[in-house]
Amino acid sequence: MTKTAKKRTPARSAAPSSNRPKPSKAGQKGNRGAAVQSGTKQSGAIEMLRSPGGATIAALTKATGWQSHSVRGFLAGVVRKRLKLDLESAVVEGIRVYRITAEQGARPAETKSDGRKP
Repeated sequence: MTKTAKKRTPARSAAPSSNRPKPSKAGQKGNRGAAVQSGTKQSGAIEMLRSPGGATIAALTKATGWQSHSVRGFLAGVVRKRLKLDLESAVVEGIRVYRITAEQGARPAETKSDGRKP
């Protein structure tokens, strides 16, 4: 019995392919936050966070139906990073409470009455 020679495939280089299109940044504007549709779980959670008392992870979990790790990811990824809202947290009577600070009075993605963004 003889072994047959295997064909060797050329090794791929570690450099990224230049054939891949890069994501377009044409639609992105400076420091403006993204819009959140009204009537969604996200908008409900943001309204809870805007209230003067703020909201706990447990309250957000109950209101949205998300698991607690998903709520924490929403706070970090959507509220802080995507919407660029100032989110503060404090421990009140041994329970951590999150709220969007009062300086953020105007919503970042409000629309004018004619449907245009400000």
